[in-house]
Amino acid sequence: MLKPLHNYVLLERLEEQNTTVGGIIIPDNAKEKPVRGRVVATGSGSYIDGMLVPLNVRPNDTVLFAKWASSVNEIKLEGKDYIIIKETDILGIL
Repeated sequence: MLKPLHNYVLLERLEEQNTTVGGIIIPDNAKEKPVRGRVVATGSGSYIDGMLVPLNVRPNDTVLFAKWASSVNEIKLEGKDYIIIKETDILGIL
């Protein structure tokens, strides 16, 4: 498995629901890419003033990330789709 460096996080996208709360089914062509993911692996953190500052997220955390994050890189490993993103583009832990 890939081990991200520094402040990067490897995520697996979590699929959104196919229906709304009111029971309306959303067709595949109208769906947007999910903005929730499961943390698969993390880098060691960033160096600030010579000190290593560890990341706030851990493997298996479910996170919400920025929809239009500048650092989103989609990759395919062993037949599965993943995202590598900077921790700063993660909005929160669910």
